[in-house]
This record gives sequence, C-alpha cells and structure tokens, in this order.
Amino acid sequence: MPELPEVQAVCDGLRQKILNRVVQAVQVHECRLRWPVKIDELSRLITGQEVVGVRRIAKYIVIQFRNEVSLLIHLGMSGRLGLVDANSSLRKHDHVIFSLMGEEELRFNDPRRFGMVEAVENSELEEHPRIRNLGVEPFSPEFNAKSFYELSRGSKVAIKKFIMDSKRLVGVGNIYASEALFRAGIHPNTQAGRVGLKRWEQLVVSIVDVLTKAIKRGGTTIRDFENLDGVAGYFTKELNVYGKDGQPCSCCERVIRKMRHSARSTYYCPGCQH
Repeated sequence: MPELPEVQAVCDGLRQKILNRVVQAVQVHECRLRWPVKIDELSRLITGQEVVGVRRIAKYIVIQFRNEVSLLIHLGMSGRLGLVDANSSLRKHDHVIFSLMGEEELRFNDPRRFGMVEAVENSELEEHPRIRNLGVEPFSPEFNAKSFYELSRGSKVAIKKFIMDSKRLVGVGNIYASEALFRAGIHPNTQAGRVGLKRWEQLVVSIVDVLTKAIKRGGTTIRDFENLDGVAGYFTKELNVYGKDGQPCSCCERVIRKMRHSARSTYYCPGCQH
C-alpha cells in the first residue's frame, strides 16, 4: 500500500501538471471500488471545473476545484494515477477517467479495487468520515516528543503498532515504521508506555527524517508503486531493514530478522534495536 511519501510524490506531480486545467468530462468504467463511486454526483460536481490546488491529507490525495469542491482520492492497495494522451488505449483496470483540457486524461487504475474516488464539498471535507478521526501529521508542530511521550504513558501496545495507528499519527505505514525504529534503535515489540522521553525524541526525529528523505527520492517501490509519470520510487535503495531479512546489518553486521507483527511482516536488527 502506498504510504505518505508515495502519496506526496503523486501530489507533487499532479500539482505540476494539472493546476489551472479544466476537467471537461468524467467517465466511470467501474464504480465498485472499496467505497462505491457516486457516478452522477462525481460528474455533476467536477465536470467543467478548473483545478486550483493539490494537497495531501494523511494518505489521501486532495484535488481542489474553483467551485469549492475537492476530489478525494485514496490509492488503496494497488491504485495508480496516470496522466496520458487522450487517444491512448485504455488499460485493464482503468476505472475512472477525467478528460482534461489539452487532450490529456487523468486515469485512476486500480486492479484490486481498494481505492476511493469521491467528490466532496470543501465545507464538508474536515468532517468527512474518512478524515475526521485522523491523527496528527508527522510534519506538523503537534508531532513532538513531549506530546507523544505523554500520549503513550501506560500503553502496553507495541511501539510499532502505536506509531502506525492513524488515529494517533497519520502516514507512517509498515515500511517507514520499520525504518524509523531501526534509526532510533528501538525494538518494534517494545511497549509504547516503556519508551522514555529521550527515546521518543530520537524516534520523532527518525520518523520525520525517513519520511523527508523518502519524499525526496519519490517514495519506495516494493511491488506496484509508480508516480504520475510511471516512475518507481528510489528510496528502496536506502532501506536499512525492510525486506532485508537474512542479510547483514549495515551497522553491526548482525543478521536482519523478520517476524509477524499485527499481521504484518516486521524487520529489525537484533544488535541495533533493543
């Protein structure tokens, strides 16, 4: 599943290429996504409207239009957005197509259909069911060691699960949680309530650092992720533990281990993380 850096990479690409362009038509070839596409509402609110902004909320892409409506998109497990020539052949799983002024189309492709495409009035966006209960953004002032240290007091939840809970902190998925915990030297099974303030300071810095670097590299491609131009993310080359089970740690040369953790694969170094 694309995480925060991958979604940010898509937003940055969209901002460069569709800003100030008008959506001339909307086509829906498959409405049965994780949350069904409201075809009539989508077409009515978006057709003929000019794009005035693109931003990210957690792992959601938000395309803003002049009529105070936003297009809320989630890539799900396998979703991709591609900007292509309007005359190019449709690919399998091209479910939603936005025809843009200038003979190009923005196509939402999603083989597994876990994504979402929905038009939302701006006045209702913050209270949208998928938005209103989200936690803090990792690049916001609210994400700091003191507040998360206090939030974690008494918690017996494993620290990896704690920082991946989107009701506390948004955008930190499996890859970046593993990498941040390695950089902070914290074992992923450590109870959140037992992480002291100094270690929280290290972890907050590590999370922000790994996300920042991943954004600069265009994200991480493990299986499917591509940006708007069809290019894979390059942060894969800088991963320290994720996907490297059985390989020597780059810091201490102990063998990287893999374990199942909350139904996900977790990677860690038994020498560096304790």
